[in-house]
Amino acid sequence: MRHLLVLAAGLVSFAVDAAPAATTVYVHGHIYTGNRAAPWAESIAVEGAAIAAVGSDAALARYRRGARVVDLEGRTVIPGLVDAHMHLLFGALTLDGLNLSTPERSLTADHADEFVAALRKFADQHPDRRVLIARGDFSTAQPTAPDRALLDRAVPDRPLVIHNASEHAVWVNSKALELAGITDAPVADEVAERNIFRDASGRPGGVLLEAAQDLIHNAVLKTLSTEEKLALLRRATHYLNGYGITSIVNATGNLAEIELYGALRDRGELTVRTRTAFGSVSVPHRLSPEFLADLEAARSRFHDDWVSANLVKFFADGSTGYVPPLVYRPAEYRALVLELDSRGFQLMTHAQRSDSVHMILDAYENAIAKNGARERRLRIEHSFLIQDADIDRYARLGVIAGVQPAFCCSELGTGYDAKDPTVSDRWRTLLDRGVRLAFSSDWPCMWPPDPYFNIQQAVTRQAWRSPDTAGIDAGVLDGARNGGAKPLAGTYYGKNEAVTVRESVDAYTQGAAYAAYADRLVGTLEKGKAADLVVLSQDLFTVPAEQIGDTRALLTVVGGRVVFDAKAESAR
Repeated sequence: MRHLLVLAAGLVSFAVDAAPAATTVYVHGHIYTGNRAAPWAESIAVEGAAIAAVGSDAALARYRRGARVVDLEGRTVIPGLVDAHMHLLFGALTLDGLNLSTPERSLTADHADEFVAALRKFADQHPDRRVLIARGDFSTAQPTAPDRALLDRAVPDRPLVIHNASEHAVWVNSKALELAGITDAPVADEVAERNIFRDASGRPGGVLLEAAQDLIHNAVLKTLSTEEKLALLRRATHYLNGYGITSIVNATGNLAEIELYGALRDRGELTVRTRTAFGSVSVPHRLSPEFLADLEAARSRFHDDWVSANLVKFFADGSTGYVPPLVYRPAEYRALVLELDSRGFQLMTHAQRSDSVHMILDAYENAIAKNGARERRLRIEHSFLIQDADIDRYARLGVIAGVQPAFCCSELGTGYDAKDPTVSDRWRTLLDRGVRLAFSSDWPCMWPPDPYFNIQQAVTRQAWRSPDTAGIDAGVLDGARNGGAKPLAGTYYGKNEAVTVRESVDAYTQGAAYAAYADRLVGTLEKGKAADLVVLSQDLFTVPAEQIGDTRALLTVVGGRVVFDAKAESAR
């Protein structure tokens, strides 16, 4: 049966078709197309999975005959949002677990009894789970990092893993250490061993940083069947659809994870388009035959509109302790970049320090010079701190700045050296110098992965502080609404680095699509492109800036198919 969308008396009612209608026409809308030649429209005609036409109601009247007509009644529509940097599998695990660090409050070990009670309650509510997953805030520097004793008190009989909100550290109990095979003896991998906190006798304390996390993550994933992983991902992708997110770039992953998305695609159950990078958090790449074979297998098998690869993620530094630790020596990183670039892979690199950014640009420039000109779409993720001399190098080398506006702007800023006067998060300067911005959430680091709040923060640069995490001296995720953070009076320094609403929407659509090599398909609403769009609860282009974050997705469409309907969800 075909359904008619009815909006009346301020109430929105959407009905979800099991499959895309042959022809659907959205009419009477306030539609931002992103097409510079015709940025605004009233109607969109969809045939199957693609956009057949965009224009005025009158111009598209002929498409209505025999079609399903959706009356938007003036609602604002934007292209489907492309989250250019997130960690979907981590997000899926956390979404299914216990979140102790929300915008409302961060429950930390400073409140030990309440903290233990929350973990015990969660364990009691899930007696059949082999491993318990939580998310929280805790110190990632010795000697203030917590140990496993408190977690053993909460859950003594099953593995318990608490992901730091930054996803650069885990805090685990004794059973989790046992699951991962971490004992008093050093582990074989020297990089991982350096990141395991131990006492003077060599006993692991319970906190594992950066590359050492892989020991825990791999052990946890082995406890889950393929069907369990697919169920977690189905729930997570639907959760993302609820924010109007229709495409993502996974900033960590491997062939096995990509195969999960391929399985969902083949079942017709994948509701976000995915591009997945090879890489693990702060684990240095080694170009082993096995790793190179997996890279080649991924790009040869997965290169369609729903599941794609051909992307490698580096971590130039981490995100723990008082200063992010370096992962590579410059010569080592440069050699890896040169080799993988010569093989035609797209490269993206995490950097929180300005000296890391400088090293990355040096390596990218060297690869361009030695491997010759081609379309690369090189990326630097976060781009918090950039030396003045390096700003223009982004534009000259065609480097995309991956940005998460909600990570700006804590009371202290994102500088690590008190003597360094560099202003962080220079979005306006980057845009004005011709650098392309790609917005994202870095979910589950940002919770929730709300694009509208991200846009609000990009426009306002509101300053924030969390009273809940004030006692944690290292390892707290910087920024807005993270871990119970509350807005402060006034704006963050560098107010002139704010960007406009339209520029922010473009960074979340066109810029992010370009960064994902998906701009031929998504990012704007134009004839021939995929019918990926979002109907919004309010016009984020005209509401007061401080209210942009109140925007909600009412209807999310991916490839012509309704994948999220707010009215239907509320009726469940």
